[in-house]
Amino acid sequence: MPGKNVRVRSSEGGEFDCYLAAPRAGGKVPGIVLASAVHGVNADIRALADELASQGYIAAAPDLFWRSIPGPLPREDKRTSERAQPRLEKIKAGEADLADTLAFLRKQPQSNARAAVMGFCYGGPYAILGPRRLGYDAGISCHGSQMLDFIGELEGLARPVCIIWGDEDHQAPAEVLDAYRRAASRTKNLELHVFPGVLHGYMMPDNVKAFHRKTRDFSMARALAILEGLRAGEAAQVRRKAG
Repeated sequence: MPGKNVRVRSSEGGEFDCYLAAPRAGGKVPGIVLASAVHGVNADIRALADELASQGYIAAAPDLFWRSIPGPLPREDKRTSERAQPRLEKIKAGEADLADTLAFLRKQPQSNARAAVMGFCYGGPYAILGPRRLGYDAGISCHGSQMLDFIGELEGLARPVCIIWGDEDHQAPAEVLDAYRRAASRTKNLELHVFPGVLHGYMMPDNVKAFHRKTRDFSMARALAILEGLRAGEAAQVRRKAG
């Protein structure tokens, strides 16, 4: 069952768009918030939300760019880089949107009040910031960018975070991968997976050059395992490492 577009009230005033997909079955279930790349809530993100809902979870994908250029943009649109800059300031502003989306999700009749955040490229840092200080129970980052700026947030991490990259991702050069490998070796709740030969954007079928079905399926399996842990009332603690 496809999702629908809804409006989420911002704690800063105004409202922003959000794509919401819910499972058919009743009962209380966890939720997952999808933090998109600069392309916004496009067909790929909506398809991921629908897939997660079909697996029995509430999925929400907020428009994180409503303050600048709202809505999804074509991959080739030159404005995609412009609306994400200055990057660190935009990510900071988006924290409020992630918190507001979580509050909205928890009000859904099927919600068990637990949720993970899954970030892609620009949205990757929210996989750390969400569990660290926005109230999320877990985070998953797929081909995240700007991640070195947030590695300090992993100190004392109390909730599970899963980070997945390809080793040919231009947003995760050797120094980034090495820093996160060191962090994973000393951080109990951090799992890191690095796949050989995989490019940036591997999750998105629209990115024909980078899309990698095997790594995408692995990432979805990890997200579903973490959500299943939240359904049971406890965060998944399986520590798998690659690379």
